[in-house]
Amino acid sequence: MNIHEYQAKELLAKFGVPVPAGFAALSVEEAVEAAKKLPGPLYVVKAQIHAGGRGKGKFKELGPDAKGGVRLAKTLDDVRAAAAEMLGNTLVTIQTGEHGKQVNRLYVTDGVDIAKEFYLALLVNRASGQIGMVVSTEGGMDIETVAHDTPEKITTIDIDPATGFMPHHGRAVAAALGLEGDLAKQASSTASKLYDAFLGTDAEQIEINPLAVTDDGKLMVLDAKVGFDGNAMFRHKDLMELRDETEEDPAELEASKYDLAYIKLDGDIGCMVNGAGLAMATMDIIKLNGMFPANFLDVGGGASKEKVTAAFKIILADPNVKGILVNIFGGIMKCDIIADGIVAAAKEVNLSVPLVVRLEGTNVQQGKDILANSGLPIVAANDLGDAAQKIVAEVKKAA
Repeated sequence: MNIHEYQAKELLAKFGVPVPAGFAALSVEEAVEAAKKLPGPLYVVKAQIHAGGRGKGKFKELGPDAKGGVRLAKTLDDVRAAAAEMLGNTLVTIQTGEHGKQVNRLYVTDGVDIAKEFYLALLVNRASGQIGMVVSTEGGMDIETVAHDTPEKITTIDIDPATGFMPHHGRAVAAALGLEGDLAKQASSTASKLYDAFLGTDAEQIEINPLAVTDDGKLMVLDAKVGFDGNAMFRHKDLMELRDETEEDPAELEASKYDLAYIKLDGDIGCMVNGAGLAMATMDIIKLNGMFPANFLDVGGGASKEKVTAAFKIILADPNVKGILVNIFGGIMKCDIIADGIVAAAKEVNLSVPLVVRLEGTNVQQGKDILANSGLPIVAANDLGDAAQKIVAEVKKAA
């Protein structure tokens, strides 16, 4: 689960992380009132969407010469003008794709004079099984470009959760950033507080870019991106309240209501599979046969008839889907339950695209009998290779 920048900063501030003053706004007037609460004379007006690259982004409705989603304002009139241009318009960044995201919220913060920018992030280092603190002197830039072109400028410091953040970790962060004296102490303190926030919120990622040194010698978090482990959110009811469903894909949001693992892709073959590994293999073999998957969808090991029906509806809601491949290995999941769900869903949505089903495992014959006796044009497959070939052939035939 992701949250907006202003929510991330408010959360980090609770752990003592230094952030500039700022206020969220849902309207132009609220943005102006937010600026009035700040000391000025420099303000920063930021579009709030769940995507990076806002400063370099462009608004669809404003033309190629318009400013991006992060703007400096020197007067209240500048704040008003920036807010009026951003709210309700679609911001396209390198992370949103060409469709972009509509800006419904703004964040007005106090402007600071920046002397130096750094990058700092925390994430789970799966290679070491520890928490990785990634730091770089190249803040304010695309960290992916830095990693590709100058990887020597990125340092990863692993922290064992069993011992936690230690003084030597803080010294390592300061050294990697080239900081000394009081700034080194501030870097160590800020890194320690960010580590506490990472553990305390069950975060998957905390990304600070930039972590800035101001002209008056203060280290401050100027931008923050925070994402949480969805599997741990039952422990954080307060964090769940920060969820902005308007930022999420409607199909993925609908899938979450049925505990379905669904991710929309750009292809034309809808997939319904049980098990993440089998789902990945199914997607791969579709591509191997010359077409592309329209989604990743794992119905899980114990799906009900209702869950399967919901999965079918979600797949068919995508107008790009030209055919569906169902690939089920029945262990805990019984093939006859899957078959019942497939038949019910196909009848309910008036299936109009080719459907190929491969079943194997528990109650497989009962499942095949249900499909065969359904009266629906369902194509049965013997194995995964056969299924992929058949769905590609059916889609091409129907085209």
